[in-house]
Amino acid sequence: MTTEKAHADLKSVEGASYAAGLTQEVAQFVCDAKVADLPDVVVANGKKSILDGFGLALSGSVAATGGFVRRHMADIGYDAGGSGMQGGATVIGSDLRVPARFAAFCNGVGIHADDYDDTQLAVAKDRVYGLLTHPTAPALPAALALGETTSASGADVMLAYHLGVEVECKIAEAINPRHYQTGFHATATCGTFAAASAAGRLMGLDLETMQRALSLAGSQSAGLRENFGTMTKPFHAGRSSESGVVAAQFASYGWTAAGNILEAPRGFFSAAGGGYDDTAISGALGAPWTFAEPGVSIKPHPSGSLTHPGMTKMLELIKTHGITAKDVAHVRIGTNSNMPNALIHHRPRNELQAKFSMEFCMAILLIEGRAGLNEFTDETVLRSDVKAMIEKVDFVVDSRAEAAGYHLMTTYIDVTLTDGRVISGMADFGKGSPANPMSYDEVAQKFLECAEFASWDMARAREVVDIVAAFETLPNLHGLMALLRR
Repeated sequence: MTTEKAHADLKSVEGASYAAGLTQEVAQFVCDAKVADLPDVVVANGKKSILDGFGLALSGSVAATGGFVRRHMADIGYDAGGSGMQGGATVIGSDLRVPARFAAFCNGVGIHADDYDDTQLAVAKDRVYGLLTHPTAPALPAALALGETTSASGADVMLAYHLGVEVECKIAEAINPRHYQTGFHATATCGTFAAASAAGRLMGLDLETMQRALSLAGSQSAGLRENFGTMTKPFHAGRSSESGVVAAQFASYGWTAAGNILEAPRGFFSAAGGGYDDTAISGALGAPWTFAEPGVSIKPHPSGSLTHPGMTKMLELIKTHGITAKDVAHVRIGTNSNMPNALIHHRPRNELQAKFSMEFCMAILLIEGRAGLNEFTDETVLRSDVKAMIEKVDFVVDSRAEAAGYHLMTTYIDVTLTDGRVISGMADFGKGSPANPMSYDEVAQKFLECAEFASWDMARAREVVDIVAAFETLPNLHGLMALLRR
């Protein structure tokens, strides 16, 4: 075959793959959207999640994973106080400035390190609430990294972030539930498309190039739920954000890739889920925006979101009835069958496992009356009184919760006291959900607690709160990111 003939065949194959389809529709949405398209409620809710993400990146910077990612940066030539890039992107909570891809990785790990980040709500009853994505962890770091290195305005970065979240959430809603149920971690897999969308928008990619960026993202999409309760879960978020940035960068160079990666017979939806619901994504991007309907939930506790309705209700029962640990003989927690499929650590041995243990979350509330960053430690998990209380908690499947639908996190609680009384309650959603939302001031309080946990200068932290409240007015991110560096 001649070189000319080979090139002609390659061009025809590529041309066929760029016919109008779902991937093109997604790319068109990302390329064409304008800041004015964002409803006020979407802007307001997005600011809460952006501020939340900054706080979690700060608290995540002092987690063990934070030390490891900085060690990795040193291994590849970016030392703290040493050979960082003056024009690079900020690794939040450190003095590092590194290439955009690495900042996206480090900050993605940081935001997800404590499993304290926001959660996508489901629309369809078979799309399990809490088992879709943590939308901000992959989308925000990519938007920040490209926004900082390109000197983009706050409005442009905000739009890119929302586009990433929107693409991520609609892909997660569309793919067959088998994707999650058989072991894929949707934050990792769908999050790669979020980061590619956010990064590609800030890079100004055209339609065809954006399609190739999405295709490159699809081929990097990975992450397995067996690693829940280990450092690899936040690694997923960081890697998906980095992979999305890399996808957009390589696409901009002219790197070739299929133009139909989502809908193709050998593409993402087919390979990773066995199919998809076209109506959940086609014609649904921005109609409505995810931050408007069904909304995004912000976590009140650093544990798996599926624990939060029960934790919210348990705190209410403790306060209303004056329950103390010594009063408790037995606790029954009943949920649908998908919740134990994620909350897999029934006798946790460390803080990471405890985040996915309904038994620990109930036990620590009964003992301490709170469950924040200071309660999720290895030392606390291994305390004798905590282990004894865990033995009193049974986490079971409840037929009433099963019938309510997987899109809810219906949780039934029955606390049997030593005097024979049974105190009961039920909740579908927890504090921080759109049904019981946090205000901007409440999210700011959580941000300040995370900053304090990271031993951050509180005057600088309060300045971040004020700046994020007017995020869309920023001429660039340089002053804001400087407040988040040591």
